[in-house]
Amino acid sequence: MVYTKKVEDMCPVRKGVNHGPAPIPEEGKWVFAKEIKDISGLTHGVGRCAPQQGACKLTLNIKNGIIEEALIETLGCSGMTHSAAMAGEILVGKTILEALNTDLVCDAINTAMRELFLQIVYGRSQSAFSDGGLSIGSGLDDLGKGTRSQIGTVYSTLKKGPRYLDLAEGYVVELGLDKNDEIIGYKYVHIGKMMDSIRKGIDPMKAIEKASGTYGRFEEAVKKIDPREE
Repeated sequence: MVYTKKVEDMCPVRKGVNHGPAPIPEEGKWVFAKEIKDISGLTHGVGRCAPQQGACKLTLNIKNGIIEEALIETLGCSGMTHSAAMAGEILVGKTILEALNTDLVCDAINTAMRELFLQIVYGRSQSAFSDGGLSIGSGLDDLGKGTRSQIGTVYSTLKKGPRYLDLAEGYVVELGLDKNDEIIGYKYVHIGKMMDSIRKGIDPMKAIEKASGTYGRFEEAVKKIDPREE
């Protein structure tokens, strides 16, 4: 260690109080985190790319500083969605500090990693007060039946109004309108459930029927339209 002459000439004064770090909640206990291995928990981070053309939701399950599980959900350009594949291979097995300083290819994923790091090291995790934390696989459970991300896609113009395209339940195939041409419900196909059925050998048309449902007062609609064509 190199000190300046001015510091070298100073007389020593002993430091008295040493409070240490403030405790943070981790998996049902309070932890005085001093090293990367002291960090555990499952949490999320959301980021966007510099041109703001897309976004990423990153979910990591961290045990003793090591990333044991990663869920990368992206929305935007094709480069971003393909970058998710590389990030899925890069992240697991790294410490959170390594991951923070790793090129995750896409700006949005890098930013999501930064935001997640801030959440987890300050104890703001989804599992902060869960005794023992959440098991590996909890990130996958977030996707629900069909193992597919929930997305919301709605297109609208002033002249022609809104068109629901994809919502939480799935791919919207029909919109139900009342006598005032206002949306009162919709028919959808849950893509994840449909693909599960097809993989099991069910006829595709039967699989679509099995995965279909309605929301709202769709059956009361006086007019039903295809939101992509009409």
